[in-house]
Amino acid sequence: MVVVDAHTHVFSPEICRDRAAYVARDPWFEHLYSNPRAALVTAEDLIASMDAAGIDRSIIAGFPWRDPALCRMHNDYMAAAAATYPDRLSWLATVVPTAPNAAEEAARCFALGAVGIGELNADAQGFDFREPEPLAALVDVCVQHDRPVMFHVSEPVGHIYPGKGTATPEKLVHFLAAYPDLRVVAAHWGGGLPFYELMPEVASLARNVAYDSAASTYLYRFDVFRTVLDIVGPERVLMASDYPVLRQDRFLRRVRDANLREEEVGPVLGGNAIRVYNLPGGDAQ
Repeated sequence: MVVVDAHTHVFSPEICRDRAAYVARDPWFEHLYSNPRAALVTAEDLIASMDAAGIDRSIIAGFPWRDPALCRMHNDYMAAAAATYPDRLSWLATVVPTAPNAAEEAARCFALGAVGIGELNADAQGFDFREPEPLAALVDVCVQHDRPVMFHVSEPVGHIYPGKGTATPEKLVHFLAAYPDLRVVAAHWGGGLPFYELMPEVASLARNVAYDSAASTYLYRFDVFRTVLDIVGPERVLMASDYPVLRQDRFLRRVRDANLREEEVGPVLGGNAIRVYNLPGGDAQ
């Protein structure tokens, strides 16, 4: 069984060394990383964590920069990291989805091996799910290349944490209605969107949505795995830690103890991520 962490973040050594310079360049980065205790890690740090945790592959994302030039720089770093560790890392491209060059940058990254786009963040990057038209060009290129987009989605109630934001499930549903052919990965359990799938009309709109478990420990009791699996089925849940927000080894142990049925373990721990992101090894699933 291949174990895939479907949501992690890495930064170049330059950003890790000179945090203050990037804090000054991006308000959302300042919001999350002005505190020197907020962890920034490189691809090599992630590989060491994976080795300790027993994780075969991680999907790496960068940061939802508002400056397209910073997105391009981060994409180049992740492309190089994935090329250095092709058997361990796959990557998601970062774009400003409303920027004039968003579709062009996405296509460039797909040619470099990106398996999708994300993690996009409406609050950080200045877009609104309720106004989906400005994202049309990016959506079109993702649909043409059959690549998913991973969005940060926030819970409408509950714990307030740095970076939570205001992109809540009812806003995402509006976006899904506008682009029914786009494959979406809704991070952080979609901010609770799976629970609304008990409504048939919401389930229909969310049919192309997969949910990742990033940062579960902050947001939910671990009963969330069993509950969401029972609502949406075992093929739409991706094990994801949000490393370095959470430790991979502890998170994986908790997932293994989360009352998954035997036939669900393989898909949740890796098979679904391999299929959703078309990762190497998919033919064996």
